Amino acid sequence: MKLLDTVLHRRMMRLWRRTARTAPAMSLAELRHIRASGARLSHFLQEALAVADHHLALPVVGSSSFPRPHGTDWAWRPEVWRLPLPAPGMASVKSKSMLGREVTLFHDCAHSELSLRQVRNTREADLAPYGLRMDVFAFDGSFLSLVIDLPQEATEGLSKRHLVRLDTIIEMEKPLEIFARLNIRHGPNTEQIVRELPLSKVETTVEFDLAYSNLNEKRIERAWIDLIFENPAMSQVTLRDVTFSRRPRAAL
Repeated sequence: MKLLDTVLHRRMMRLWRRTARTAPAMSLAELRHIRASGARLSHFLQEALAVADHHLALPVVGSSSFPRPHGTDWAWRPEVWRLPLPAPGMASVKSKSMLGREVTLFHDCAHSELSLRQVRNTREADLAPYGLRMDVFAFDGSFLSLVIDLPQEATEGLSKRHLVRLDTIIEMEKPLEIFARLNIRHGPNTEQIVRELPLSKVETTVEFDLAYSNLNEKRIERAWIDLIFENPAMSQVTLRDVTFSRRPRAAL
């Protein structure tokens, strides 16, 4: 079939090249016929080109490309924002439900009116292939958080000299307070550092400075981030991108 398509394509190209060369000598009737045929062909070509341009302009699936601060020794974009999920969404989400392998939703609602859905990013400015949309309707709970488990690589060689950075692109229907809490388990203890996301802009950055923590560097086991949403009732939040990086801080 592919061979036949190639032969037909070459024959069509030769036909239109010959038509272009002989057009000056054609009669008006022949030119009207050529123009009508060309217009029909052009319509289908423009449709195909528009679809091709749209898909080629989308961020590449699986992309881990994003700006990294100078000196970065680890950087990561979670799979929800990088790869298509087998089950891209869920409704009436129960607490401790996972979307993919790294993101878990926690809440204490008696009746869940929350939904989570992976969406395809289509804006020219987007670097992440996918985004995560959360819709909250009635909310009778006292807390709502998205927990992102950091991979083992995030804690390998982690020390109190490191700055851990979170970059997000967030769209909201109404203003919300959102806090990011870095949790690092070391032995029987868990170090926690909380930062409020500055949401005056769509693109936000917060950094967690481990220099002022009580981290036991020799006993680090795992790390995760809580994104905590305050008063989320009747809201829609779209996380267009979430990325993490770390780098050693400058010597004091």
